[in-house]
Amino acid sequence: MDVIKEFLDMGGYGGYIWPSYIVTAVVLIVMLVASQRLLKGNEATIKALEPAKKEETGEEKT
Repeated sequence: MDVIKEFLDMGGYGGYIWPSYIVTAVVLIVMLVASQRLLKGNEATIKALEPAKKEETGEEKT
């Protein structure tokens, strides 16, 4: 049990290191979720614009 406590304490710097890891993990997760939402929104926009582009170019739907 002391080994785990020493590891988490990290030589007295655990109070600085662990919050830094948590903040980094939260930022990365937020960026991932935001990127996925943006991707879905952009895909929906492209899908909505495809019929208009096909009409402009005279292509038929397949």
